[in-house]
Amino acid sequence: MSTPAADFSSIHNHQERLVLQAIALRSREFPSLNAEQLPDVACVALNRLPSRYIRHGVQHLSSYETEAEREAARQAADEAVRYALGFIQAREAMRAKS
Repeated sequence: MSTPAADFSSIHNHQERLVLQAIALRSREFPSLNAEQLPDVACVALNRLPSRYIRHGVQHLSSYETEAEREAARQAADEAVRYALGFIQAREAMRAKS
């Protein structure tokens, strides 16, 4: 018995979109970080958030979430990004000293 071929490329973590939006807004507050370090910021932030995998576009997720849930998710992503920006900045400062 064979498994039918499936296309999993439509699956993604909804948190990624929120984190990338927060990075775009917050990264200006950390001018010492460069574009090469921002993916590290995204990884640190995403690891602080629960995974939220979805298959369809964001418009489909909105039908399952209340406005309060969407706002809570945006705030959690923003908090995670602020932490991650500070963490990566501190790590880079420590590297520069050594």
